[in-house]
Amino acid sequence: MLTKYLQAAMHRAQYEILEDDRTFYGQVPGFQGVWANAPTLEACREELEQALEDWLLFSISRHLPLPVIDGLDLAIKEVA
Repeated sequence: MLTKYLQAAMHRAQYEILEDDRTFYGQVPGFQGVWANAPTLEACREELEQALEDWLLFSISRHLPLPVIDGLDLAIKEVA
């Protein structure tokens, strides 16, 4: 389920070329602070995916709320 969640989130990624230095900037809307900047689009995508994974693992470890993506909900639910 984690892999599907990461894939679904990465499908929402947005990229642009920065005018200053012509590098690629990427972010995933709904995931505050998840961004990457690299000289190529592929490198930017790889860095963004790693940043997203780190953000998710940190958020899960701290029981922070996570966005629901395409019906995928990683929230930890307490069971009685």
